[in-house]
Amino acid sequence: MNIMLFHSTYGLRPAVRAAADRLRAAGHEVWTPDLFEGRTFDTVEEGMEFNESIGKDELLKRAVLAAAPYSERGLVYAGFSLGASIAQTLALGDERARGLLLLHGTSDIAPSASVDDLPVQLHVAEPDAFETDDWLSAWYLQMGRAGADVEIYRYAGAGHLYTDPGLPDYDEEAAEATWRVALGFLDTL
Repeated sequence: MNIMLFHSTYGLRPAVRAAADRLRAAGHEVWTPDLFEGRTFDTVEEGMEFNESIGKDELLKRAVLAAAPYSERGLVYAGFSLGASIAQTLALGDERARGLLLLHGTSDIAPSASVDDLPVQLHVAEPDAFETDDWLSAWYLQMGRAGADVEIYRYAGAGHLYTDPGLPDYDEEAAEATWRVALGFLDTL
């Protein structure tokens, strides 16, 4: 599978590279574009401030430009938190998308979004301040209306970015469970 993996608001941290290596070891080709052009952050607040200074349109433009050379291959879009929201936006706009793997995040869905049984897998903490139960219920229904085939996995007690061993949210058990399920999902595409 060809996977475009987007980083979180912390930037292209070692955990993203390690995730890409894990996916490569499972036989996938993976790209990890650096939407922050080398900047990484120690706190979510610093990352969000930088993200806001760039602006959503510019981030999406950078993501589209990163994915464009590979989209004809039929990409699986994937991402962590902010990167998941970017991956979702790109996957819903790419008729050749093969799948969508969301780790720790989702995004708004355009009312006109339409896909043909796009396989989608979401992994989130439970509870998660950024992905509340009400939001996830509405998101799930909207994705279904758009034509996506969605699976959601919740991890009780884990922190928001629980797959990143360099952050306080890290939860090894939840992270390993996530990767087992996610790799199985990718094998079905």
